[in-house]
Amino acid sequence: MTPFSDLARAAYCPRQLYYARRDGDRDVPGEARARIDLAFRYPSLVDAPDATLRRLPIRRSPAAYRRNLSRLRERGDYDRLSNPEHQLAFRSGKDCHGTVHKVLTGDSETDPPVPTVVSPGEPPESGVWEPQAVRAVAVAKAVAWEREREVPRALVEYPSVGTVREVRLTTRKKAAYRRALRAARAIDGPPSRVDDDRCSACDYRERCGTGRRSFRSLLG
Repeated sequence: MTPFSDLARAAYCPRQLYYARRDGDRDVPGEARARIDLAFRYPSLVDAPDATLRRLPIRRSPAAYRRNLSRLRERGDYDRLSNPEHQLAFRSGKDCHGTVHKVLTGDSETDPPVPTVVSPGEPPESGVWEPQAVRAVAVAKAVAWEREREVPRALVEYPSVGTVREVRLTTRKKAAYRRALRAARAIDGPPSRVDDDRCSACDYRERCGTGRRSFRSLLG
């Protein structure tokens, strides 16, 4: 059974996952935890004064952050985002398991639930980063397995920015999930090196021998 976090790392760089497993690197950094916590405080932050927001690990100016949360409040699922059916719940599917940050009820009694992944990082200009999309597919599949019904979409929240993005379980997204799952399961030694923009700030770059950007720096 593969943890959700391992799938995200495998989608980013299988070699990084190898080092994280070898070193027991499972802890979420304190600042990242503080940013994730913002996803459970939207109602108290949307009208918060500048002084309050400046004390928080947000990634926008107080005025821009309030504007983003005001737009978030216009979403049809805002009440469910603010008061989810379940939060920080452990879920186990056929292939993977881990903590699902939120599970939202459907729009109606017959609609499927909508799980969310909360990221402490910055979103891309559109959509979500592939490691987060893979994790979103994984949590959707785990919730679907548990409830014995299809879950066709998930959300990725970026609470330090005040933005929420949707991930549909398309054929392409599910294929990326399967690739990450195979990569995570296949690791029994250091995978092949990569040498691109993922490597420059990687926590393992000195022992890995590559040069550029990290999963942790990408996601927060």
